[in-house]
Amino acid sequence: MKGKKRAEPSGPGSTGSVRATISFPSELYQTLEGIAKQKKVSLAWVVRDATERYVADKWPLLAGPHHD
Repeated sequence: MKGKKRAEPSGPGSTGSVRATISFPSELYQTLEGIAKQKKVSLAWVVRDATERYVADKWPLLAGPHHD
């Protein structure tokens, strides 16, 4: 049985970000890609933005500052 690996910041001078692998239903993934293309940002940016907004909405005391 394998143990879970602890997520570590990646790269020299890292800002504390960790890399995650996430699977989406294909329709949702296509929607996210469309949003990214429309906003001229990366898909990763769209997912981070949505995640920050979700946390701020559900747990406002735990959310850090949100950047629009």
